Amino acid sequence: MINIPANIDNIKVRIERAARKRNVDPHSVTLIAVSKMVDIPLVEQVYSLGVKDFGENRVAELNRKRQMLPEANWHMIGRLQTNKVKDVVGNTCLIHSLDRWNLAEALNQRAEYKKVLVSTLLEVNISGEEQKAGIAPHLVKSFLSEIGQLKNLKVLGLMTLAPLNDNQEESRPIFRELYALRDQLIKSSFRGVDLTYLSMGMSQDFEVAVEEGSNMVRIGTSIFRG
Repeated sequence: MINIPANIDNIKVRIERAARKRNVDPHSVTLIAVSKMVDIPLVEQVYSLGVKDFGENRVAELNRKRQMLPEANWHMIGRLQTNKVKDVVGNTCLIHSLDRWNLAEALNQRAEYKKVLVSTLLEVNISGEEQKAGIAPHLVKSFLSEIGQLKNLKVLGLMTLAPLNDNQEESRPIFRELYALRDQLIKSSFRGVDLTYLSMGMSQDFEVAVEEGSNMVRIGTSIFRG
């Protein structure tokens, strides 16, 4: 039987240990529980244990669970199609998967219609894998330089996915490169951009992600399956 309280305690200890290695406050790292394919009673249990942020990769599931647990912070972490934008804007605290300009325009248009500001992270394909979404690193600066024209959209940071592997050390160069890119970009001033967050690290590699500067980790398996 899955012991969710023990799983969460274990994850928090590992985040704290990794944060101490980097000499940052462990509380500065947001734990996002990835609740895809998880029934709402388990989500509510995790919420009751102090985890307030949840991530979904399907719009319908995000909205279904948000209606059942509206007090939680709901993140859209999956690839977002433009025809689903109307169901996301105003219903999520942060979209992690802005990966192309026409999506940025669609998000901004819907946010303008609803008179809200939509917060996003720009997904960057650091690994260069063809099957992964995301902006190529060398195009990020020009992309961000254009964001200011979209008045109802704000980019709050960057996100990347490392290749799946059994050795988390293999993910370290990916995370290190995204952190270095963010450091470089901070030297420039982009309207509508605030590079506060680095969303990187999942169940198999969140410790090295935190060691390399991540302040948002997306963890599902290690919580709900253990």
